[in-house]
Amino acid sequence: MKALLGAVLTAGIIAATPVLAQDRSQTLADIRQELSVLYVEIQTLKRELSTTGAAGGVVAGGNATDRLNAIEGELARLIGKTEELEFRINQVVSDGTNRIGDLEFRLCELEEGCDLSQAGQGGTLGGGDLPTAPVAVVPAEPDGGQMAVGEQADFDAAMATLSEGGFEDAAGMFARFTETYPGGALAGQAHYHRGEALEAMGEVSDAARAYLTSFSGAPDGARAPDALYKLGTSLGALGQVQEACVTLAEVGVRFPGSTAQADAEAARQGLSCP
Repeated sequence: MKALLGAVLTAGIIAATPVLAQDRSQTLADIRQELSVLYVEIQTLKRELSTTGAAGGVVAGGNATDRLNAIEGELARLIGKTEELEFRINQVVSDGTNRIGDLEFRLCELEEGCDLSQAGQGGTLGGGDLPTAPVAVVPAEPDGGQMAVGEQADFDAAMATLSEGGFEDAAGMFARFTETYPGGALAGQAHYHRGEALEAMGEVSDAARAYLTSFSGAPDGARAPDALYKLGTSLGALGQVQEACVTLAEVGVRFPGSTAQADAEAARQGLSCP
């Protein structure tokens, strides 16, 4: 990253240096050399984004509550790291694209027959489009956040499909919703209802993951009690009785007096939990 910034600063210094005191062929060669250096630094940055294979793991020991808390913490850490890296990469893409465009424009000025109107339009650094500002948001918050424009409409469409029994389509719609609006006001509910759709299709393991994601992402959200209860019953259906009993007991601890607590107690009795 530091090397890339150094190359960018060097390009800026060259841009500010008068060219009248230099030979025309030397100036053109210097600019081409700086452009080549910058592309090399970009490749170095790409290698920085490659995985090293040294992935950390969630603590395997302890009871189900400890593992649930460990998973929550790991999810929060990964989300924060992802957002930090995305911000850094977007900054590099925007600045690098502008710097390369400036170098290409200066090259065009020095070459005969070059169309200046087309200079500096060689494409975005790394391909794709330039990073854009976040989507506009409007106040509205089932879980205390803000919703992006179109978020409620997309959520309602997925809910309508679910209520009509289109479980496979609904699961796909909720998955796309959470990818489009990660961390949004309705993300916790979307993961929960995706779990419902998957459970209705008999995909209990994937449903359990969806319930866990719903609860971990919004532990105080509108669907948190139900998500924790559903996670417990899913674990029971998968034969993880001990973990299911501990998870179901957590419903009453975290959400005393809720409807989910009564359901969780009934489920514990059904599993003969101690």
